[in-house]
Amino acid sequence: MNTSAEQPQTQFLRCRGLRFPDDERFISQRTRRLLKTNQYEEREANAVRALVKPDDVALEIGAGIGFMSTLMARSCKASKVHAFEANPSMIPYIERVHALNEVSGRVILKNAVLGARKGKTTFYERAHFSASSLDENPAGETSPVVARHEVSVLNIKTEMKAIAPSVVVCDIEGAEADLVPLMDLSTVRLGVVELHPQWIGKAGVQAVFDAFQAAGLTFFPKTSNKKVVTFRRDW
Repeated sequence: MNTSAEQPQTQFLRCRGLRFPDDERFISQRTRRLLKTNQYEEREANAVRALVKPDDVALEIGAGIGFMSTLMARSCKASKVHAFEANPSMIPYIERVHALNEVSGRVILKNAVLGARKGKTTFYERAHFSASSLDENPAGETSPVVARHEVSVLNIKTEMKAIAPSVVVCDIEGAEADLVPLMDLSTVRLGVVELHPQWIGKAGVQAVFDAFQAAGLTFFPKTSNKKVVTFRRDW
């Protein structure tokens, strides 16, 4: 009996040569449009494509839909990508993306928050998943909270010592001002950070720049674009 006509076929979206299941639970109309036009995370993707090398070990903080970890593993051919995502509801979808694009063997995915010390915290999942965060009531956010999750917090210094990343990619909706200064950047040659000045302000932006500068990584204007900033040791 032919069951193919009875079972719905999974639809896929293509972006920069990568495939993503078109699942409305995780892909908003805006995200779908940006993926279809190769504009999803465009500034961050352009920096990563230009600068990540095949021998790099990457640490991604804020995995989202698995786009950047897949891009680094498949397109840039990074030797290993360690991706951290706080939202547990996203993990199965990210795993599907990694499997679909045949990078599961080179991406280590963890559902955890990185912070100053080990413990637990509450993650607030919102209807628009990209607005989800550790902040229950962020200023100006209108997307409603749909779930509260207890997630593990891992010590960022311990994790970075174990991973020894050469690349750090960070998009964590305003937490960068607190997290980047905690990082041991001694093994890092490249940092790509999406800033959120609307939440962290001038002092938070300065804290990010100061942390990279103190570690010997200099702002690299060529691949920086608006809120996405890159820092390099080797230029």
